[in-house]
Amino acid sequence: MLRPDTGDPPVTSAPVRFATRLNSFASQPDAFWPKGHGKPSPLEMAARAATARGLTDVDLNFPDHLGPDPRATGHAIRDLGLTVNGLAMRYYSNPAFKIGAFTNPDPAVRREAIDLTKRGIDAAREAGCNLMTLWLGQDGFDYAFQADYAKLWADEIDGIREVALHDPDCLISIEYKPNEPRSYSLLPDCATTLLALREIDLPNLGVTLDFAHVLYADEQPAFVAALIGRHSRILGLHLNDGYAKRDDGLMVGAVHPVQTIELLRQVRKDGFHGPIYFDTFPDLTGLDPVAECEANIATVTAMLGVVDTLEGDNALSTAIARQDAVASQNLVRKAMLGR
Repeated sequence: MLRPDTGDPPVTSAPVRFATRLNSFASQPDAFWPKGHGKPSPLEMAARAATARGLTDVDLNFPDHLGPDPRATGHAIRDLGLTVNGLAMRYYSNPAFKIGAFTNPDPAVRREAIDLTKRGIDAAREAGCNLMTLWLGQDGFDYAFQADYAKLWADEIDGIREVALHDPDCLISIEYKPNEPRSYSLLPDCATTLLALREIDLPNLGVTLDFAHVLYADEQPAFVAALIGRHSRILGLHLNDGYAKRDDGLMVGAVHPVQTIELLRQVRKDGFHGPIYFDTFPDLTGLDPVAECEANIATVTAMLGVVDTLEGDNALSTAIARQDAVASQNLVRKAMLGR
């Protein structure tokens, strides 16, 4: 997962791991559970996810998906043949979090959010993983003259630093997003996130790159990956797709296949070998979640084959070195379409 310290090309022979969003598997419940079964439990959703061919990992939300015994939950998921890749914090347990978790104007609420995150980190370790993803969507603002921006920033930095120091052996990954639920997120894009990480300057911090978030931050995914690789490291890779106006959560490659292939080439070049996570939303439109997950796996597997073809000789690197767009597009088209 770490960037290589040498100039040698990264090893690419390791099997690819695929992770998924657990809540997707509540979609079409009557197709898997008896009619009237009710809302499936996290472990029931994990059991359904385990039927998807090629899936190796799941991510769990905290505190939503962890019961009173995270160790038992981790064991149960491993018994299904899956690995817990990591946990993702959710700040919904207190309605006061709506106007901020780490940046809440009430010191007591800020403390509650930080302490909740520390418990989540402890739960991750008990469940058998060492990755906590922080999506701080509640930390931001909605109106001019609503916030003291310098104080918001200081509170955010202090909060992330404190939770990162809680367990230095647990990786803390920041997942940025331009907005939602706040109109403006405090960490809306790659550059701002990297600025925060540089200020905190702790070795267990990194970035989660979410493809749809990058698109509607008006960023180029592979360029963002290269920047993160230069200034930090990618700890999470969330693939999906969309129309660059919101977090659509469409299947991988549905709208931006060329940019997805370019991203996969870049992260492979930079040495990322963590699970490829599907942050897609089959439940929003009632798709079969198992079939949707398997389609994502097949798409990414085929795209990685395209990357292998492109990297089979130096033609693409030579064209890129010349910034020869015609030559590079011809090579990509042939690798994708065969002619």
